[in-house]
Amino acid sequence: TQELLFGNLINDKRARTAQTPGGTGALRIAADFLAKNTPVKRVWVSNPSWPNHKSVFNAAGLEVREYAYYDAENHTLDFEALQASLSEAQAGDVVLFHGCCHNPTGIDPTLEQWQVLAELSVEKGWLPLFDFAYQGFARGLEEDAEGLRAFAALHKELIVASSYSKNFGLYNERVGACTLVAADAETVDRAFSQMKSAIRANYSNPPAHGASIVATILSNDALRAIWEQELTDMRQRIQRMRQLFVNTLQEKGANRDFSFIIKQNGMFSFSGLTKDQVLRLREEFGVYAVASGRVNVAGMTPDNMAPLCEAIVAVL
Repeated sequence: TQELLFGNLINDKRARTAQTPGGTGALRIAADFLAKNTPVKRVWVSNPSWPNHKSVFNAAGLEVREYAYYDAENHTLDFEALQASLSEAQAGDVVLFHGCCHNPTGIDPTLEQWQVLAELSVEKGWLPLFDFAYQGFARGLEEDAEGLRAFAALHKELIVASSYSKNFGLYNERVGACTLVAADAETVDRAFSQMKSAIRANYSNPPAHGASIVATILSNDALRAIWEQELTDMRQRIQRMRQLFVNTLQEKGANRDFSFIIKQNGMFSFSGLTKDQVLRLREEFGVYAVASGRVNVAGMTPDNMAPLCEAIVAVL
């Protein structure tokens, strides 16, 4: 896990990783660890973000604040607003970043923007927490870790909640990891002992089956090469579906430009559809999307694309 996240950037004596029941389990263990063992009171998450982020941190007794992220008019990252809203974050606050394939927007910072955020984070004294659920689905395993590694190169301390649910197709096996990085081995050992106490009080011991599959594949060069190729195939398939989605919407007479969808990363797309339009899709056409307008690109196929796009055009 540490090699996938950091490459050779982090000395393993500075990092400790616990297996968790999925990425959600990793986030909750991080939240419990922070609430009980550190002065942390606030966690900053993007607006919009995965809805369960707020539930997880509130359940651990932490306050959740939001920072600006999405420019709805231009369908882009509003980096200036992001920086402006995070100016309110204080030293010692946790700031949560999506490692790649931002959920729900699919819009990620550029490497240059990641570097700006990493420098700002060190300057302001934040504790970065990365939710890394989709490594390999944006541009590739190494490329998708660039943002995290920009932080790891500058920060003495950070936390990563990572998941193998999507990139190994093991969603119902609940395979995740929570990784602590500290300034030195002694500090990380002390911190990790407290994290293990949080785990003991939560689920005691994670299930072995899914994690054994991941460990077997990652420790065998031949199996790992097959997995990496399959992950590449899936990433490229999703990208083809994005292009076909945009092209088909245009062919079916959409009265707006959906080309921004091609630039988004990951399994999901922030379509720009309103709650009323999403409701009409469900009630009139049997097409289901999240109320925010997030649609699942991974569920699109050449066969269902035409009726899907006809339904969307009808509700615009």
